Amino acid sequence: MNKDTNQIMAQINAYRMDGIGNNFIIIDRRKENIVLSKDKIVKLSKNKIFTFDQLITLEKEVLRTIVEDEKLIYGPNPIRIFNPNGEEVAACGNGSRCVAWLIHRENNKKKIQITTKERILNAEIIGDKNVKLHMGRCKHRWNEIPLSKEMNPQEVKIDFLKKEYGYGHAVNIGNPHIVFFVEDCLKVNIKDLGPKIENHKFFPEKTNVTFAQIIDKFTIKANVWERGAGQTKACGTAACATAVAAWLRGLTTDHVSIIFSKGVLVIKFRGTYDNKFEELVTMSGEVSNIEKIKIDI
Repeated sequence: MNKDTNQIMAQINAYRMDGIGNNFIIIDRRKENIVLSKDKIVKLSKNKIFTFDQLITLEKEVLRTIVEDEKLIYGPNPIRIFNPNGEEVAACGNGSRCVAWLIHRENNKKKIQITTKERILNAEIIGDKNVKLHMGRCKHRWNEIPLSKEMNPQEVKIDFLKKEYGYGHAVNIGNPHIVFFVEDCLKVNIKDLGPKIENHKFFPEKTNVTFAQIIDKFTIKANVWERGAGQTKACGTAACATAVAAWLRGLTTDHVSIIFSKGVLVIKFRGTYDNKFEELVTMSGEVSNIEKIKIDI
């Protein structure tokens, strides 16, 4: 019994994993009906023993559907993704790679499909704890990202950043991102600027924020602020958004390594500049061992 709230506490089995420092708690709801309210997720996020950047639940297939090309589709291995503030989000690249590895350990299959709130992802096991994820296409129109008003997503000008950092490049790859290219990404005070940009009026659904540093045409270093989570050691969708934005600006090739503090993600895609460009983005990198844990909810 929790004496402060007079609520009965339940201890459940869960998994803890990370993708190059991006930390996750994964809860299996495929067989048990575990109720996770927003308040419970926020409370779990304050547990200093099992911290997480996102909480992910594995769902029963019959309960999850997505809309694709105006058709109702039932997706395999459905997951739900929650930030530490309890808000549900539509995408998490590193978290999806961790889930793919977990499912691979269950069934030994090397090709796995995962259904998120926004799309179906194809994952491949390409080595020992090395998982490749096919992220699909980016969205580039202002109303798809979304931005609050019509503007050029490749030149988003925020007043308090313009003098020192210029303009940002907004893109959506399952969730909204804005990327700023700077000389030294680690010198940016992202703990100060991150929440200001995340909650700026241009972003009705808030946004993830990346300050990226071009090392050479094959390599980028990144410093990330995730909406609803804060500064994180890595972010898969941010890596994809950064790689695509850099390529569109002619700064890199379409095969780059994104360096984070705890590891590297390799991003590949193909695109054309014939007015309607298209990227089929893939992301690959290592995931951690699977740690079984017990948490109180």
